[in-house]
Amino acid sequence: MTGATIAFGPMLGVVLVALVALGGVVLWLGELGQARAVVTAALRAVLQLALVSLVITAVLRTGWLTALFVLLMFSVAAVTSARRVGVPKRVPQTAAAIGAGVLPVLALVLATGVVPWRPIAVVPIAGIVTGNAMSATSQAARRALDELRTRHGEYEAALALGFLPRAAALEICRPSASQALIPALDQTRTVGLVTLPGAYVGVLLGGASPLQAGITQVLVLIGVLAAQSVAVLVAVQLVAAGTIARD
Repeated sequence: MTGATIAFGPMLGVVLVALVALGGVVLWLGELGQARAVVTAALRAVLQLALVSLVITAVLRTGWLTALFVLLMFSVAAVTSARRVGVPKRVPQTAAAIGAGVLPVLALVLATGVVPWRPIAVVPIAGIVTGNAMSATSQAARRALDELRTRHGEYEAALALGFLPRAAALEICRPSASQALIPALDQTRTVGLVTLPGAYVGVLLGGASPLQAGITQVLVLIGVLAAQSVAVLVAVQLVAAGTIARD
């Protein structure tokens, strides 16, 4: 590191290659079947972040470009979530779940002025909240659909007892789908004790004080938890209603 920033140079490339190789070789030796996925994911991350770094310089100059960029992030999140769930044709439905979590959080932090209406502040907050809402939606919907498939007999039994289809589906899929919140809950409970999350480290590297970094991280963690809670609820309800269903 140079001062408070990561040093960019040949050694950084060597370290990144070594880390990718470590993950890939371990999975390959363990026969877990994801070695190629680690390499592919790493390459995509490098290329995508390089492209975003170039684009975002122009995006941050104007408000309307910032809005378009945030909309692009949201659109990609909805498409990605639909694919992860195994319902690629249900993008509007996954978008509804993600949006239900993201919109109230962004509206609250921006309307109150806690996060300033500046592109340099809006883009990272919107990206973090959207990405986490996407992950929660994907996990909740997948688990709900898997439960309904594997426990179809229990679903039929609930119908036989007089449950309406939506209520019967909720009895089956709601408990497992709620587990999508476990990562966010664990991170929020253990922040500062087990891990220092990205927002905290990023603000520190940007030259802010530890107190400012801590305040920023608390806002991010609680905002993410709120967004994920709403997204999971909406995703489960859409699955139970049959709106999100595998073809």
